[in-house]
Amino acid sequence: MENTGDYRHKPVLLKEAIDLLVTDPEGLYLDATMGLGGHSESILRALSQRGKLLGMDLDPEAVSLTQTRLKDFPGQFKAVCANFRSAAGVLEAEKFFPLTGALFDLGVSSMQLDKPERGFSIMREGPLDMRFSPNSPLTAETIVNRWPEEQLALLIKEFGEEPAAKRIAGAIVARRKKEPFKSTADLAKHIASFIPRAGIHPATRTFMALRIAVNAEFENITRGIESVLGHMRPGGRILVITFHSLEDRLVKKLFSSFVIQGTCRFVGKKDGVMRPSVAEVESNPRARSSKLRVMEKL
Repeated sequence: MENTGDYRHKPVLLKEAIDLLVTDPEGLYLDATMGLGGHSESILRALSQRGKLLGMDLDPEAVSLTQTRLKDFPGQFKAVCANFRSAAGVLEAEKFFPLTGALFDLGVSSMQLDKPERGFSIMREGPLDMRFSPNSPLTAETIVNRWPEEQLALLIKEFGEEPAAKRIAGAIVARRKKEPFKSTADLAKHIASFIPRAGIHPATRTFMALRIAVNAEFENITRGIESVLGHMRPGGRILVITFHSLEDRLVKKLFSSFVIQGTCRFVGKKDGVMRPSVAEVESNPRARSSKLRVMEKL
């Protein structure tokens, strides 16, 4: 487990990702979702002195922490604060291509989940924010308090796969007419008050849908992977780690389209997917839903 400042984080599918990603120790690699640098550090340690890594992240706090953490790799590592949907522009500006490999570790990071002030947590009091970047214009509070009921229901159904989407949207709209929602705890408590559910918290799928919408995650995934593929060398690999079914289906469909077009092939199993071991899930419960997909450019 890594320790960055006062925060502890455990990267998912670490060994599998590095073994499949680093095919040439002297190559150019991209960590498109750098976070706190868990995968980045392992990539750098697998490279020779001539190999280089460019790290990207939308969260300026993560970029700052990782720059400090990886200061012992001068000339080999550079961090850029940017959305990976803009990867093509960043790679061209940095003259950092053709790539040998690129890694996308999708979803919200443990640091963001565990900090109530970021507004991702169901269990802790915090603002209805949910932005990966503080510069993004849209917040969860805007969606919850201003979007029309029909649009809100569609969002919760499509992005959260929530069976009770219409009921939840209706209850949110009825409540906000009396008093707007201002905190994560307020919203979570309100949903839980009329949606009894065993297992996961009743607001889990709604919170996921809000986060995906706030950060335009699905659009970013498609644009990011497509732009990176255009800057890969033949034999270069793109690895994507997903954490829920909607992400995974999107990546699988995108990868399959490249294979059908004859520009790429799956690496490993038929559909290029790997899952964490039982031991990893036991030691890191957040890994339980993760999947790793690997594609190689022909």
